[in-house]
Amino acid sequence: MCQMSVYLEKNGDQELILENATLLEVNRERALITTLFEEPKTVTGALVKKIDFLAGTVILAKKLEE
Repeated sequence: MCQMSVYLEKNGDQELILENATLLEVNRERALITTLFEEPKTVTGALVKKIDFLAGTVILAKKLEE
């Protein structure tokens, strides 16, 4: 099983949102991150900036206002 650590990029820094993520769903309004044993977390207005499969990380960033 492959689990990822999900970070949110803010002002050039990366804040850990959730470790051992098993599912990441992104739509126009939000990113929903779930794990096997913790409550799901929601990041409003986020998009996927980078996925590093080798390191097991996902970097989210806030969308620019249109």
